[in-house]
Amino acid sequence: MSLALYTVPDAAGLGELGASFIEVLVRDRPASVLGLATGSSPLPVYRALAAHELDLSRVSAFALDEYVGLPAGSPQSYAAVIDREVTRPLGLDPDRVAVPEGCAQDPAQAAEAFEARLEDAGGVDLQLLGIGHNGHLAFNEPGSPLDSRTRVQRLSETTRRANARFFASPAEVPRFCITQGLGTIRRARHLLLLVRGGDKAGILKRALTGPVTTDCPASILQLHQRVTVIADEAAASGLAGLEEALLPPV
Repeated sequence: MSLALYTVPDAAGLGELGASFIEVLVRDRPASVLGLATGSSPLPVYRALAAHELDLSRVSAFALDEYVGLPAGSPQSYAAVIDREVTRPLGLDPDRVAVPEGCAQDPAQAAEAFEARLEDAGGVDLQLLGIGHNGHLAFNEPGSPLDSRTRVQRLSETTRRANARFFASPAEVPRFCITQGLGTIRRARHLLLLVRGGDKAGILKRALTGPVTTDCPASILQLHQRVTVIADEAAASGLAGLEEALLPPV
């Protein structure tokens, strides 16, 4: 494993540093493939990147996951979130942005089609990630196979409660999703994990320093050849004493 940890003071610092990794990649490879994450942690990155003068029109992008069962065009769908937070602000070509089809009549078939499209694109160059309180990556809940591919997944009650703030009531949170699998995520050439808040300090430490286990899906980061973690000071507080060992060489 090659892992670099950067600690930043706040969301603005996380956004600027995260955006710099994307900018370096795209300036070197204008037709690169990005992996997009939703949630609160990646938002500062997208907003910082929008302020950069960067042509992203040739970039292809793949979302990590999508709810199953929401109607097409639902503002809570990740397709809608990515359109309003990423595709339009950053000037991406909508035809090059892929999100699992959660409203498909056959979600399992839609998951297979998404996996095939990702493979046809040659895989992800840089995958943005967040981490859930229970260690989930994308919607890979504890117990997910470490070699899993894009599939339909039942959401845990922990995840549903955490996402209830985006819905009118907890009962409206979908119970199923389509998610890239842990094996799919591991095929990306560079993983960029973005972590904010002291409530993530414990699970971040467990993911980076604990055993690799299906009980903590994010522990698969330890199996990857190139991982960069950007955490604010609160999220990195559980890693006190480890920062120097994890910093990249000067």
